[in-house]
Amino acid sequence: MYADLLFTGGPVLTPGGRTASAVAVTGGRITAVGREEVLELRGPRTEVVDLAGRLLLPGFQDAHVHPVPAGLELTQCDLTGTRTAAETVAAVRAYADAHPERAWITGGGWSMEAFEGGTPTKELLDAVVPDRPVYLPNRDHHGAWVNSRALELAGLTRDTPDPADGRIERDASGSGEPSGTLQEGAMQLVGRLAPAATPADRLAALLHAQRHLHALGITAWQDALVGDFLGMDDPAQAYLTAARDGSLTARVVGALWWDRERGAEQIPELVEKRAALSHGRFRAGTVKLMLDGVAETGTAALLDPYLDRCGCATANRGTSFIDPGQLSTYVTELDALGFQCHFHALGDRAVRDALDAIEAARAANGHSDTRPHLAHLQVVHPDDVPRFAPLGATANIQPLWAAHEPQMDELTIPFLGPERAAWQYPFGALLRSGARLAAGSDWPVSSPDPLEGIHVAVNRRTPDTVGAPVFLPAERIGLTEALTAYTAGSAYVNHLDDTGEVRAGALADLVVLDRDPFDVPPAEIAETRVALTYVGGARVYAAQEA
Repeated sequence: MYADLLFTGGPVLTPGGRTASAVAVTGGRITAVGREEVLELRGPRTEVVDLAGRLLLPGFQDAHVHPVPAGLELTQCDLTGTRTAAETVAAVRAYADAHPERAWITGGGWSMEAFEGGTPTKELLDAVVPDRPVYLPNRDHHGAWVNSRALELAGLTRDTPDPADGRIERDASGSGEPSGTLQEGAMQLVGRLAPAATPADRLAALLHAQRHLHALGITAWQDALVGDFLGMDDPAQAYLTAARDGSLTARVVGALWWDRERGAEQIPELVEKRAALSHGRFRAGTVKLMLDGVAETGTAALLDPYLDRCGCATANRGTSFIDPGQLSTYVTELDALGFQCHFHALGDRAVRDALDAIEAARAANGHSDTRPHLAHLQVVHPDDVPRFAPLGATANIQPLWAAHEPQMDELTIPFLGPERAAWQYPFGALLRSGARLAAGSDWPVSSPDPLEGIHVAVNRRTPDTVGAPVFLPAERIGLTEALTAYTAGSAYVNHLDDTGEVRAGALADLVVLDRDPFDVPPAEIAETRVALTYVGGARVYAAQEA
């Protein structure tokens, strides 16, 4: 039987290395992997792709991403490219001037390091948008910047108490007046008033994001938040619509949001959602549990207190959004029902709480195939590194964050201290312990480009800081290991066992790069681009057609 599609003339990354130079695809699956003998499958109607020395590898999979919010932000006030306070304010002004019809100015993506202390003030926004409310989440979506009009509409004053799961930043003068930055749960005090996107908006955002992700070689992903949280748009119906009408060309796992203000009574609802939302290429068999916040705002949950600017211990150990005393009960019940648990665990206390909960579930239910994974893993206590492998807990890494840059050097390291700062993003230690790595981006928090993430995982430097010090060099990993995290590792947590590898019988989810990154210096990995992307043997992106 002749092949539908034949790749030849270049290296092919298989589970054993670059051991092949030809791949045949028939009926959406890989039917042969090898060398000259595969060419015998060429028939009169076979489409032949000449790799011309370029690398063919499995399609990338993002194990933690938010495509619909990202797609929406791209069509609103997008601040992801700004780096200074002046640039950011100018971008807000330009957007507001260009859209006088918008009752609210929404969007986001600003960088905390652009503002002193990471907390911009309402006065900066008032100067450029005095008459309309402004609501702009920051890059990591754990804080929002608002103007006076938005605070007024929300009724926030000096007398408004902080919510249990958040913080209203206050004026530095000591007046108690809201200064214009809202952290964590406090975001919703204003965010709930902002106009919601329509179903058509959300579907358009999903399809826009999908095109962008395919252009980066991404063939599958896990959406890390399907549900209602802090005013973010629930992508569930967009996925279901796209899955039903065939416009969802990627393979997607939806992580159903665990409402941290409720308890086990929500589990029957999650069971119903799993059944109702799973269709075609979209499945919703995961539950997302956000255990803590982020280190830059002092909300990541730590075992020991944060430091102040003088290096002295404070009273703050961060925030546990889900009661650690109840977490094991919830996880054990979810695991027994066949749910995968996807933990947001950034601080070392959150990581330990997640591992303890998985351990409790294993003790109660035995080792099942639920494949729990912990995302972010910024600070991991060395005692917890060797626990991942025996528990079957996958380390879901966001490599782009593991480098020296202003947010790390100015807003994180000083408040962790030297010992804990050395425990950050321990990719190498996790691998050496036998842990499985998956990889993702958390887009729109950071770039969704896997090749940029791979570059940082290998170099522990961002692509634009070649001369910067290497961030914890012992935690660098090899190119093969980084590629595996973005392919087979993420395929594992996505339960997509017939993807993630170039082997006979696997689905033909494939990517062709514009070069072989094994043949370039490590410092040039990020210069690699995607030439072609295929899902099930169907081409979904071609660089020459973009």
